[in-house]
Amino acid sequence: MTARKSPEKASPAQASTAKTFPVSWDELHRNARALAWRLLDLKPWRGIVAVTRGGLVPAAIVARELDIRLVDTVCIASYDDRKQGQAVVLKSVAGDGDGWLIIDDLVDTGRTARVVRDMLPKAHFATIYAKPAGRPLVDTYITEVSQDTWILFPWDIDLQYAPPIAGERPTR
Repeated sequence: MTARKSPEKASPAQASTAKTFPVSWDELHRNARALAWRLLDLKPWRGIVAVTRGGLVPAAIVARELDIRLVDTVCIASYDDRKQGQAVVLKSVAGDGDGWLIIDDLVDTGRTARVVRDMLPKAHFATIYAKPAGRPLVDTYITEVSQDTWILFPWDIDLQYAPPIAGERPTR
């Protein structure tokens, strides 16, 4: 009889996502507008910094709703499909972020958010969705989801058949 090696605990980024949370275009738009409502009276914003690529659509909606015309981007590559790797800064922005609003779709493990936070420490960071591991890095968010949930954004999905949830239960 051979001893079985106990599995190592996976980090949140490596853990398989047991649940999916599909988001429609309508829902994303509604939540981005809700985010704008929360940000409306906080301060007059100098502009928005969208975190590419996921923050581009929410940033456009928030910019429209708050009548902000100055929108810049910070470009960070950290995901390859569903695997999070090292955060690589492709384009940064100058300054410390004072008076600026950072917009992203989601804060997950906080790896990307930490890079942006370090780059723009005085900016206000807002996301539509927040997971527990990254939540402390953002100032404002709309919806919290569990760490083991994979959010399917409308730009990442195609309409097709989905099996019933009950069929995904592990067999006993």
